[in-house]
Amino acid sequence: MSNLQLIATCAFGLEAIVKRELQELGYQAQTIQPGRIMFSGETAAICRGNLFLRCAERILICVGRFEATDFGQLYDQTHALPWHEFIPPDGSFVVKGKSIKSQLSSVPACQRMVKKAVADKLLAGHSVVELPETGANFPVEVALLDNVVTLSIDTSGQGLHKRGYRPMTGPAPLRETLAAALIQLSFWKNGRPLIDPFCGTGTIPIEAAMLGRRIAPGLKRSFEAETWDWIPKTDWALAREEARDLILPGLEERILGTDASWKDLKLARQHATSAGVADDIHFQQIEFRDLTSKRKYGCLICNPPYGRRLGERHEVLPLYQSFPLVLRRLPTWSHFVLTALPDFERVIGQSADRRRKLYNGRIECQYFQFHGPRPPEVKSEVKSEVKWEVKSDSERSSATADDATNVGDTVSAETVQAADDPETQQIKPPSLKRRSTIQPVFGGIDQTARRQADEFRNRLTKRARHLRRWPGRGITCYRLYERDIPEVPLVVDRYEDHLHLAEFNRPHERTIAEHADWLDLMAKTAAEVMEIRQENVFVKHRNRQRGSTQYEKVSREGRRAVVGEAGLKFRVNLSDYLDTGLFLDHRQTRQMVREEAAGKRFLNLFGYTGSFTVYAAAGGATSSVTIDSSQTYLSWAEDNLSLNQLKGRQHRMIRGDVTTYLRDLHRDVQFDLVVIDPPTFSNSKEFSHDWDIQRDHVSVLQDLRKHMPRGGVVFFSTNFRRFKLAESELEGFQIREISKQTVPPDFRNRRIHRCWRFDVQ
Repeated sequence: MSNLQLIATCAFGLEAIVKRELQELGYQAQTIQPGRIMFSGETAAICRGNLFLRCAERILICVGRFEATDFGQLYDQTHALPWHEFIPPDGSFVVKGKSIKSQLSSVPACQRMVKKAVADKLLAGHSVVELPETGANFPVEVALLDNVVTLSIDTSGQGLHKRGYRPMTGPAPLRETLAAALIQLSFWKNGRPLIDPFCGTGTIPIEAAMLGRRIAPGLKRSFEAETWDWIPKTDWALAREEARDLILPGLEERILGTDASWKDLKLARQHATSAGVADDIHFQQIEFRDLTSKRKYGCLICNPPYGRRLGERHEVLPLYQSFPLVLRRLPTWSHFVLTALPDFERVIGQSADRRRKLYNGRIECQYFQFHGPRPPEVKSEVKSEVKWEVKSDSERSSATADDATNVGDTVSAETVQAADDPETQQIKPPSLKRRSTIQPVFGGIDQTARRQADEFRNRLTKRARHLRRWPGRGITCYRLYERDIPEVPLVVDRYEDHLHLAEFNRPHERTIAEHADWLDLMAKTAAEVMEIRQENVFVKHRNRQRGSTQYEKVSREGRRAVVGEAGLKFRVNLSDYLDTGLFLDHRQTRQMVREEAAGKRFLNLFGYTGSFTVYAAAGGATSSVTIDSSQTYLSWAEDNLSLNQLKGRQHRMIRGDVTTYLRDLHRDVQFDLVVIDPPTFSNSKEFSHDWDIQRDHVSVLQDLRKHMPRGGVVFFSTNFRRFKLAESELEGFQIREISKQTVPPDFRNRRIHRCWRFDVQ
């Protein structure tokens, strides 16, 4: 057996990697068809191939290859092959088969014909009259592709992806052979940081650790061919001795594997221990959104959930949408993502530097590669203790803009240009050319953004100087900036020692991650100008409001503060909603209500957090009723009353629908002062009546008129720009628009709202 023809099988797309692995073992190899690489060698090649190949699925002995279009040809040419040289008289052999694009399309019929031909040849070759099949197993395979028949004997037994360290798996496990390929297609090598943020039961980190330490993947398992007498036991012993001699003592830098599931991480630690690399990997339970690292020039390799089952796409889509926002925290890293999501690049908002079609089992995937900057050249290798940590949201928001502008603060280099041929893909030696800055894969700040930040800084500085006397006048919550610069479409409100930034949609050419860095830079600029701590700056994105979207929850951080206005106190939530709970554009209107409230019965429709109610109570209202459909906001309104020591039985909170409340209200119930500040549109599953301000404002005001005496006053406001007040249908009121008096002077947009005063006649 001095010149065996052998075949290494692999998943489609991995042929070049397996070919390279064989060449590194000293064997000349060629791809004979998709998923099959042929090489030759002595019996030791069987042992070494099974032990050392990381990305191959099986090692087969190629007994023969020929063309056949009928069963007669299949039998004759199979019978002509030297089966008796491989299978002993008592050898057991089962024939498996497959046929693709061949005239002999019936796989069972092909298997039977090959079984008969092999048996006949064994009877003749061994000069025996029967084949007991009580000895070692010799799995035979007949594979047809385009009428070309390949007959082989499997030397591996179980697939080579079964390394022997993972008896237990989690959901949707990644094959070890594919994981090893992902690592070899990346820029990772021993000594460079590596993170897998979806490590599951640990396949990618373990395979990387084994690769980095040169631990042969088959060292902890047995193979079918070990039971064959014609392969010398010394060949197996020498191959295993060679494998043990190559093992390195430990990685220069620990690998980080994170996952949200503690159950999967428990299995991952067991698998790493079984594989002998437990000390080389740190497993940690972390949500992907919290991922960050202080390490530089690392590799992130991952296989996130695909969401391929019906109805699952909407569950994983937010995860993929978060990729650019999370990965921008690793500005000098390279990122490698295997996914079956077909529109991954569109979802994350940018194209990969390279993509490669691979198969995870039978699932067609793409391996997206985002090449980060090349590590700077170092004169000496220094092994250091690696500490992984998760930053808080406030630390991340303040650090991201700094990282985006100052990455590569020691030495910078040009972006990696990797070879197109995956067989030679590797990190090239660092270039001597250096740059002052590095452009990250995800995110980054360009000169345009810096110019915009300077203009924003100058404008904020002027506004702050102009409004510097306001706190002394009792106005500590006010608008600082309102899209003054078209390229910086932000609204900046000051709530004492906090800043609230709202971004409005405007076309730009930034990627998702670049835009997030841009926002961080603007938030940092605003904090510096106003001398406010970065953790007290809150940024929200505001689309065109539809219905009650201004009240929808966007976070669960729960950052609340108590602020003052006109001698009163209000609790604001700066983190969780698009609006804070205190509309600053109604500062003047609230004061008007206060001045009208003495001795009045007050009604607050669509009461929200009750700021108008607080003003009315402070102004001397004898009673008040606040109506809102949300118990959360009614509780907030009660809290605001308590903050000002105004809470009492005379101030009632009613959860309900405004139109139903007025329709069912007893005629004897009267109100002297009313505020109506409704949303443009609102619907609720709990209430049958949807609210549309254009459609419903007449009926609400007509119903309200029945419960107001002569001399009563209604303040009606809306921020719906296309709203048209139907004055001709509103009898019994003297109507006067007072918008010019109610919009505060710090609002550049004089159409922030419209407001009318209705005097009951």
